[in-house]
Amino acid sequence: MPPEEQLVLIGKFALAGLLGALIGTQRQLRDYPVGTRTLALVACGAALFTSISNFLGADRVAAGIVTGIGFLGAGVIFREGDWVRGITTAATIWVAAAIGTAVGMGLYLAAWLATFIVLLVLGSRPLVHRMEEPLRRLLGRGEIPTAKGTAKGEEARRH
Repeated sequence: MPPEEQLVLIGKFALAGLLGALIGTQRQLRDYPVGTRTLALVACGAALFTSISNFLGADRVAAGIVTGIGFLGAGVIFREGDWVRGITTAATIWVAAAIGTAVGMGLYLAAWLATFIVLLVLGSRPLVHRMEEPLRRLLGRGEIPTAKGTAKGEEARRH
């Protein structure tokens, strides 16, 4: 591979790492288990695999990335009674890999836009929690399931 192409590959790797790190930092600042380093590595790995597959002409690497990341994501999902934890974390890992794959394919604008949307979605949690109680009252569902049974009102928001 000529040095110019290797520099492009390094640039893709760096961009994927940056975008993954942006998403990871949002998670880490909110004390979630998967943070900056993990999502930067997931995005970098996906970009590297995709770039290598483009160089070698292998077209099934993206499917392998999706499968591998699915196993990684499944490892962070836990069930506690009626409550399931870790689904957003698993989805975040999955989308970081997709963003890395987009960078590896040269879809830079799509990768930046996807990162922005992911940050908006992940950042919407406080808004969703503020709207939850009024919506439940409006819909006639006062109880909110938690890992320890059900809760109402203020107590429910702490879970």
